[in-house]
Amino acid sequence: MPAALKALLAQLCGGLVAFVLLAAGLLPAVPWAAVGVQAVAAALAAIALGSDRWWIPIHLGFAPLLLAARTLPIAPGWYLAAFLVLLAIYWTSFHTRVPLYLSNQRTVDAVAALVPADRPMRVLDLGCGTGSLLLPLARLRPHCRVSGIEAAPAPFLLCRLRSRGLPNIELARGDFFAHSWSEYDRIYAFLSPVPMDAVWHKFEQEARAGATLISNSFPVSGRKPDQVIEVGDRRGTRLYLYHQPVGHKDARKKDKQGN
Repeated sequence: MPAALKALLAQLCGGLVAFVLLAAGLLPAVPWAAVGVQAVAAALAAIALGSDRWWIPIHLGFAPLLLAARTLPIAPGWYLAAFLVLLAIYWTSFHTRVPLYLSNQRTVDAVAALVPADRPMRVLDLGCGTGSLLLPLARLRPHCRVSGIEAAPAPFLLCRLRSRGLPNIELARGDFFAHSWSEYDRIYAFLSPVPMDAVWHKFEQEARAGATLISNSFPVSGRKPDQVIEVGDRRGTRLYLYHQPVGHKDARKKDKQGN
């Protein structure tokens, strides 16, 4: 069941429980009592539906925050503005379930160590966000072509503004699955567990021989990484490396010809 449908069903279940208890006289006719019961019931329904753990605090806080917001003297236009700002930042996150993550400097240094300083390479950052990895990597490896793809308009615009003056950066806005990965030597991903199987499939099918997929924090399920790098930062970041074997495309051609 899609996550959005689970969330809707959980909220409806919570509302139904609160309504039934109010109708039966088991709850005092006080808004906060009904809202509290609705929130707890929605969270329990989400657990029963198998929602991800991070949905639980959302369900617990959703109705209480709505009620609290109604009591504040805030003009409706501010809510619309806040919604538009969040939409510009997170854009397709609700659909892709990939939040905005920012890579720290230690991670940048670890990724830079995987890009040789003595020869040019092409590096691709999947979902480059505001350029937290893209920009410092471009400065550390000026001889390399560093590309980033971002769907959300606000992070993309900020990344473009910040990348002015860096001629070795190439930016594109859109779905990174819709772009070819065949020209890149290093492909960096800091996404979430959800798209990693699709990322691996596209990497395996398109990446050039000798290319490396570098996944920050999220390994590919069912696929043992060729190397794991401990970044050594406070959040315990790990980089999972997957190498495209040399000659894999030739082997695939032979298999197709044999079939």
